[in-house]
Amino acid sequence: MQREGIIRVVQNLWRDEEARGLSDLELLVYRSRLIGRDPNLVVWGGGNTSIKHEETDFRGRQVRVMRIKGSGSDLKTIEAKHFPGIRLDDLEPLESREAMTDEEMIAFLANTLMEPQAPRPSIETLLHGFVPHPHLDHTHPDAILALTNTADGRRQVESAFGREAIWIPYRRPGFALSREVAEAVKRQPKARCVVLEKHGLITWGRTAKESYDATIEMNTRAEEFARGRGAGRAAFGAVARPALPREARREVAARIAPYLRGLLSGRPLDGGPAKAGIAAALPGAPGAGGGGRVILRFDDGDDVLEFVCSQAAPQLCLAGPATPDHLLYTRPRPLFVEAPAILSAAGGAEALKQALAAGLRKYAGWYDDCFRKHAAGKEARPDPFPRVVLVPGVGMLAAWKDAKHTRIVADIYHHTIRVMRDAQGIGAYRSLDIQDTFDVEYWPMELYKLTLAPPEKELARRVALVTGAAHGIGRAVARLFAAEGSHVAVTDLDGEKAAAVAREICDRQGTDRAIGLRMDVAEEASVEAAFRDTVVAYGGVDVVVSNAGMAHSVPLDRMDLKDWRRSLDVNATGHFLVARAALRVLKDQGIGGGLVFIASKNVLAPGRDFGAYSAAKAAETQLARVLAIEAGEHGIRVNIVNPDAVFQDSRLWSDDVRQERARAHGVSVDQLEDFYRQRNLLKVRVLAEDVAQAVLWLASDRSAKTTGCILPVDGGVREAFPR
Repeated sequence: MQREGIIRVVQNLWRDEEARGLSDLELLVYRSRLIGRDPNLVVWGGGNTSIKHEETDFRGRQVRVMRIKGSGSDLKTIEAKHFPGIRLDDLEPLESREAMTDEEMIAFLANTLMEPQAPRPSIETLLHGFVPHPHLDHTHPDAILALTNTADGRRQVESAFGREAIWIPYRRPGFALSREVAEAVKRQPKARCVVLEKHGLITWGRTAKESYDATIEMNTRAEEFARGRGAGRAAFGAVARPALPREARREVAARIAPYLRGLLSGRPLDGGPAKAGIAAALPGAPGAGGGGRVILRFDDGDDVLEFVCSQAAPQLCLAGPATPDHLLYTRPRPLFVEAPAILSAAGGAEALKQALAAGLRKYAGWYDDCFRKHAAGKEARPDPFPRVVLVPGVGMLAAWKDAKHTRIVADIYHHTIRVMRDAQGIGAYRSLDIQDTFDVEYWPMELYKLTLAPPEKELARRVALVTGAAHGIGRAVARLFAAEGSHVAVTDLDGEKAAAVAREICDRQGTDRAIGLRMDVAEEASVEAAFRDTVVAYGGVDVVVSNAGMAHSVPLDRMDLKDWRRSLDVNATGHFLVARAALRVLKDQGIGGGLVFIASKNVLAPGRDFGAYSAAKAAETQLARVLAIEAGEHGIRVNIVNPDAVFQDSRLWSDDVRQERARAHGVSVDQLEDFYRQRNLLKVRVLAEDVAQAVLWLASDRSAKTTGCILPVDGGVREAFPR
């Protein structure tokens, strides 16, 4: 799996026919999106672009204005409204000042805005304003970072670009860096770019196209330089540990992920369970330091395996991120796990869990030491845990608050690996020192970006698995849970329709928010496979809604044995198999959780000719009660919802069942739904969404002290009152 040099080359995406006729601001948006589309240039909110031109202010006067990317925007999707306007006549006099704090700078810039309600300008606004060129692009290209993140970065940059590039030693963004860059550009008017040590590239031009072309050209030259220097070199050394086969890697990940997720979410590092009622019921419960529950993402890409299986990985990964912009996502360094000598899908999982706990204890101790040494006393201490965990032979586990952010963490570490590989090919990879790393991680200007995120929803940071979720109640539950922030495994006997529901949820709630899986609840292997796939996708499970069921309506003396057995298989044994798999994952996590069983009004008030269904549902209910007794000490809550007559989008109410139930009640098929509505006390039609709301309450913190409960959602059927 050894690779040589850089294997991806950036492409010039500018198209004159697309840019023709666009205004200055539209061209800024156009070129910004071109840059944002290429992950070799910027990733996940990184980079910055600007334009200086004339505009008309609110009094009708012509004024010189700089439009610059607002804080928290992403170049890939940026719009004109995300570029606040800064009056240059107000900004430019700042260049003569000797010093300015970050807080003073932000306060000052707020008074220079063309639109008072515009987004807060980037922390690099002064840099863009002081450099005397109309168009500026600031990017973080992998190829440039490969040059700067070496032991002799300046020499490498000079070898690649000569006097066309200005080298600026590392300094945190702000007033001092802005002045330093501006003065250097004025001293070297023939330079075509600025290279910021361990930070990236600044290019410019008289036009939007000229600035963009310069970005592509300089990056291409850096790629070619790195490719030439790295040719024939094994950047990460020899293979220290061969990667397991793909399925074995997934199996190991499935076995360790819940335990790791528990440790990162609040379970004590000694391996014991978290106390019930603390991490047990709360989706954002504080861990050791206030981190809250996390979602995991397993990644065993070729580049990840190349790195984690190499001789150089244990030492290289201590060096830190490729650029400060990555730090808020990946933390100062990953955890490299000292895996046991024997590691396979069939063995070594328990030893690997102990290695994970030991590694996290060591990591947390290191982080605490760094915090005490470098903190000034005002910083709020976060949890001391990594966001990237590297397991030799297996791959990478990324951790954060939701699937979107774990994807960002994993993606950024792919870029870090790429930069490390190419820096090693050039010379030797070097990152920020510990003090600089700490200063960036706790820098208020960077932490501000995290405050732009909307408040977390009720089921944020949770993973839910819902059975029978392709239709009816299950689908309504899956949709509602996802809307309330949960990640959802949509499972159903009909795998294609489960996948369609998952795609619909992702379209509404975001990529990776749901997965669709085929699950036959009556087949042990199918249930185990669905839970394994869910754990590999998200790291574990917090809520399981056991909903899948089937109905058969016929008098007992006419019932075939196979129909009786099938009802028990699905409506009773199926719930057992799902509950057993859920309990194993939840106990392994050690942070509590919840199960909600969808039973039936027939448990308490059975209906004529519904013997097989009613008996199986009664067994399901008794199973849930016993489970509540057994699981309570682990902080796992178990509750039951009893719906009645939910016809909407339900496969339970097949044409045959409708005909049989109509016959049993002495009404026509057309009158059946109205018959059920008229028999409940409220005279209402019960919808799948009504049941979903009850399930949400039982899954949420609002019922954190409720277990063993039966909650009817039937409009009020007095014979079915729980008693």
